[in-house]
Amino acid sequence: MTTDLHPSIHIVDDDPAVRDALSVLFELEGYHVETFSNGEDFLANLRDSVPSIILLDVHMPGRSGMEVLEELAARHISAPVMIISGQGDIQMAVAAIKQGAHDFIEKPFDGTQVVDRIEKILATANKAPDPGQSALTNWSFPRAETLTPRERDVLLQITQGASNKEAGQHLAISPRTIEVHRARIMEKLKARNTADLVRIVLTGH
Repeated sequence: MTTDLHPSIHIVDDDPAVRDALSVLFELEGYHVETFSNGEDFLANLRDSVPSIILLDVHMPGRSGMEVLEELAARHISAPVMIISGQGDIQMAVAAIKQGAHDFIEKPFDGTQVVDRIEKILATANKAPDPGQSALTNWSFPRAETLTPRERDVLLQITQGASNKEAGQHLAISPRTIEVHRARIMEKLKARNTADLVRIVLTGH
């Protein structure tokens, strides 16, 4: 990881408009920015320099973001990763977090929000080597204490990517009841949507 006073960020996304917008945004915030249009170029560059943090699109030609994550783990690259996607789903969010990503955000996203989330990751990366698992296992995410035991059961099903029907079958309650619990959980945890809910629970913030 860089020892420079200014953190470095590598942005890997096949959409040039996204690369340009994020590049300008982070340069204004004082980051050293490098952009890549595909996973192969990014991984090749890692032989020369490892950034402070990586912003990685999941849907790209060639190697997908998930495959790049696998390669980063195989190389023991410790730089934290935020996954970005325009076609996100819950299974993908769960898989990315469990595979080592520190956070997950869906397009379109607010620039200020991305910067804030990146700064939080950089501030906590060294303190929480496995933030997703520890936050879920220890119920240490924000407002976890407001959940009832049944809501926690339902939330565990949601974070495993279960549908309302699958969760209902596992917990022996109706899909409609699962839906009600899901709505209450999202309200309590102040989640905007299910992907945001998974992010809160697995990243702990």
